[in-house]
Parts: sequence; C-alpha cells; structure tokens
Amino acid sequence: MTEVLFYHLQGMTLENILPPLLEKSLARGWRVVVQSTSEERADALDAHLWTYSDDSFLPHATWRVGDAGEQPIVLIAGEGNPNRANVRFLVDSAALPADSDAYQRLVLVFNGDDGDALAAARSAWTDCKTRGFEVTYWQADERGRWQRRQ
Repeated sequence: MTEVLFYHLQGMTLENILPPLLEKSLARGWRVVVQSTSEERADALDAHLWTYSDDSFLPHATWRVGDAGEQPIVLIAGEGNPNRANVRFLVDSAALPADSDAYQRLVLVFNGDDGDALAAARSAWTDCKTRGFEVTYWQADERGRWQRRQ
C-alpha cells in the first residue's frame, strides 16, 4: 500500500527542508524522483542541491541527462519515473501522478502560507484517502523538527 506523507511548510522554505529529507531517503536505500511543476523550478532545485552544503553531497540529476535511470535522485517537471524510484516527492503543488499506487511512498510538500497550495493539499489528501492510501500529516515544531500530527 502506498504511504502518503503531507509536509506542511510554515515559515520555512522547500530549499531548506528538501535536502535533509532526500538524505534520509537515500540513507534508507530508496530511489527518489522529485516532481516540480516547471522545468525552471526543477533546474533551480538542481542548482540548489549542488550548493546547499559545503560538507554534504546528494547524488542527483535532472530527467534530461542520458544516465537519469542510474541516478538515485532525479528531478523532473512532469509525469514519469526515469530511475524506477519507489519514493516520489511532489513539490510546488505538483499533482498526484496517475501511477501513485506504484510507489512505496509519496511525499507531498506544500506551503501552508499559500492559500492555493493549501487547497491543493487538502484536495490531494481527500483523493489519497479515497484511494485507500495510508496518509499522515507532518508539521515542524518550534525547533524545526518534524512531528506527526493528528
């Protein structure tokens, strides 16, 4: 069964929270695809992942490279699963993919300070529940650590 985690960003940016979440995914041996809503945004995330830390490295590529299928993390701007990922991150209000049930885990990261993103996340929550997926809601505490909320 697909597990769907909803990460509610408030007062923080995707650029700050995405690298640690990706690092945790790789530490668990998962292959990941990160879906954005535009090529420009995917390119910006690609550039950020190369420079976010001086003492860390996240092996990744965009869908454009010839060896995308061999990469543990692939950034895309639409449908597809070029690296046969078992975890898919959906950012910038990216829609649930048609093959959602093919993933072990979907991670939907949404900006709680954006009314449209909040509405899209609520709609996705309802859709996931209707499909019978296991859904959980995560929010950062005052120290920035993710806590599962009811």
